[in-house]
Amino acid sequence: MGHRLTIAMKRWQATVAWADIEPATAELAVEVDSFEVLRGEGGVKGLSGPEKALVKSNALKSLDAGRYPEIRFTADTIDKTDDGYRLTGGLHIRGRLREHVIDLCTEDLGDAWRMSAESSVRQTDYGVKPYSLLMGSVQVADEVSVSFTAVHAKDDRRRD
Repeated sequence: MGHRLTIAMKRWQATVAWADIEPATAELAVEVDSFEVLRGEGGVKGLSGPEKALVKSNALKSLDAGRYPEIRFTADTIDKTDDGYRLTGGLHIRGRLREHVIDLCTEDLGDAWRMSAESSVRQTDYGVKPYSLLMGSVQVADEVSVSFTAVHAKDDRRRD
């Protein structure tokens, strides 16, 4: 009761199209049924295995994963910023499309790049009813924070 959940989407794929040495378009596709509860902080007691399974089941039902098995972000415009890139494009969740902006931070690790981003998404904007029970006394917030981190080895053609 009252846990702040940390979840992960375990299966996803990112694709970037390049114009010389700069990204021109990017796309991220996430398999909704790869949802996994990593931990729940706070609450009266820790989350048990069966409780994590119930959270996953409720989330997949809210996202209507059988009908909408994928969440997709397609960046049509990518602008360079001081610490990375601003991606502007369409976010598709549960059959609805909304414009979304993501600030992607990049860090040069020498032989690889670290990319990270954090963004907020309002579930109701995409027709997702935030899960609640006990007449709303326990509920998932409408606005959720989504974060992304990845490390990718540099391609020899784009070393600098």
